[in-house]
Amino acid sequence: VSRAPSRDYLHWDTPVEMNYGDAPPEHLYTNQTSPYFRASDFYVGISARFLPGRQGVTAEQAAVIGVDPKYYQDCSDAVLISSRGGDRYDRTFLEAFLRPGLGIQNWVSRSNYPALNLVQTGASEMSFYIARNYGQPSMYLRRYKLRLDGFASAQAGYAGGELVTRPLRFTGSQFELNYSTSAPGGIRVELQDAGGVPIPGHTLAESREIIGDEIARTVTWTSGANLKRLNGHPIRLRMVMRDADIYSLRFRD
Repeated sequence: VSRAPSRDYLHWDTPVEMNYGDAPPEHLYTNQTSPYFRASDFYVGISARFLPGRQGVTAEQAAVIGVDPKYYQDCSDAVLISSRGGDRYDRTFLEAFLRPGLGIQNWVSRSNYPALNLVQTGASEMSFYIARNYGQPSMYLRRYKLRLDGFASAQAGYAGGELVTRPLRFTGSQFELNYSTSAPGGIRVELQDAGGVPIPGHTLAESREIIGDEIARTVTWTSGANLKRLNGHPIRLRMVMRDADIYSLRFRD
């Protein structure tokens, strides 16, 4: 996959191959990279990963499903890639984002290729579209749905766990989570200074526990929710969780 900028869609710079960091080289196609509709500075793609010569269907099975003879001696799935711009992809998640699944029809060459990237299809839902049964009379498109921001999560089990961020600076007056918990689960948030010292008024003991399942929940403390006085100051977020997932977070006015 390469990137070529253009100022007018007529004249293009020389393509530059994308950099994947320490991720192993793989055949990636139809990468669908585009700005995420909830964060325009974040680029996300659900990309086809092709494995030439990795055969999961026998010649006899291929004849039964009627696949084109040129298209059953390989297999493919779909992976998640992202970027903050430039020539660098983040491939934190090397596992399949979408596995081929049950049925030999989807273990053929070029099946499971993304046909359209993410589209919001509901107040709390987004969808992506995948070509299934490639090279067969039964080929079709399937829609898959996710919760908004539901690419991955920071997760803690029943025994609990916690996440502490690197120091960051923010603007905005409130802190918001996209999260899910079980009935006995919950999340508490502590704000710390850059050195890890809890900030009075926003300590763990003063945090109001969050339970439920919401796309946008404002975090509060006994002192309230307003964080304006901390704008521009380096802070760390400490999130103590039990049987819970955090899908995304943001500061907003």
